[in-house]
Amino acid sequence: MAVTILQALELIYKNTSKKSLKILPIEQALGLILAEDITATHNLPPYDNSAMDGYAVKVADAIKCVKVTHTIFAGDNSHEVLEAGYGIKIMTGAKIPEGCECIVPVEDTTECEGGVTLPDDLAAGRHIRLCGEDIKKGEVLLKSGQKLQAHQITLLASQGISHIKVYKKPKIALFASGSELKMHFESVEDAYQLYNTNTPTLLSRAQELGCEVDFIGTAQDTLEDLKAHVKSALDSDLIITSGGVSVGDADFTKEAFGAFDMQTYFDKVEIKPGKPTTFGRINNTLVLNLPGNPMAAALNFELFGQSIILALSGINEKYINPIEAKMKNDYKLRKGRITLIPGSFDGSSFEPCKKFAPGMVSPLASSNSYIMVDEGVEFIASGETLKVFPIRFCFSSKEQMRLVSP
Repeated sequence: MAVTILQALELIYKNTSKKSLKILPIEQALGLILAEDITATHNLPPYDNSAMDGYAVKVADAIKCVKVTHTIFAGDNSHEVLEAGYGIKIMTGAKIPEGCECIVPVEDTTECEGGVTLPDDLAAGRHIRLCGEDIKKGEVLLKSGQKLQAHQITLLASQGISHIKVYKKPKIALFASGSELKMHFESVEDAYQLYNTNTPTLLSRAQELGCEVDFIGTAQDTLEDLKAHVKSALDSDLIITSGGVSVGDADFTKEAFGAFDMQTYFDKVEIKPGKPTTFGRINNTLVLNLPGNPMAAALNFELFGQSIILALSGINEKYINPIEAKMKNDYKLRKGRITLIPGSFDGSSFEPCKKFAPGMVSPLASSNSYIMVDEGVEFIASGETLKVFPIRFCFSSKEQMRLVSP
């Protein structure tokens, strides 16, 4: 019996565990998922410092000509004490001297005998960066489960942290099945042969999602060859296949995986396209069998494959999260099953592809997103609110969201 999309996703989340940990230098951690909380070990800035090149002065010396005898540079360990009637030239980032009440930028002063004349609008604290105003010692900077992007690496470096615990990248093994399939580096010699587009597509998307990916070839439509491919992929976290999951005479994929005592969580989903999508486990290795039709395989990967990868990765935001948009033009469709429709999102509205079918490859190349339409819907009016799922980037959330439009 086929499961609903929500039931399929619940089975994925329930049966997919985070990867194990490793320690890496922060220079190698970009794109990985943090596996520990990071707490600030010191204040930032570590001391009161100047936000401008200017003069350290007292507020009461407004309009006066103050004497300037020396300069404090960034990095100087200065112990100067500022007295009334004096100014100390100071560079951006330099430590504020004792007795200083504000900084006057160089361009706001005029030269006078022995120093500079100050403006009349001085205010206490102006252009002074206070100790700890950015980061306070003991503050939690990053939480376990956060993805490490460039600006999270900035925080780590600001605290002098050189190594961190992260979750290992999910390891994915890929193969397609079909005696008619040829790889793009081979020659198609007979009219019945086709290029294998699924595996390069899924390989590229898994890499884009931060996985380590092994391509282990194209299996022939024989039980023996399929079993050999399955056996060679069992050291991975997730095996993804395409093709051979229907009920044709040469569809041996389920039988091949069954030979390894695969526990099947679901083998049909109430979805169009891609009903025969299958999810299971062989020992510690998860299995996702996708349909062979290129667009069906790619769209079902976006929904189910991406959900598995997010759950494996250890990221907090493991739930696929749609973006709200408006339907660009009136749209008719056939009801019956929840339907995935590729199209283009322009930042405010979604426009479905003008033509698409499960076996096509061109629609996804011109699409950057898709929508999931409820099984009872036959018409979506222009301007109606939709839930759009991006393909060109990952958009996810901590809580599971409603996924079906409208």
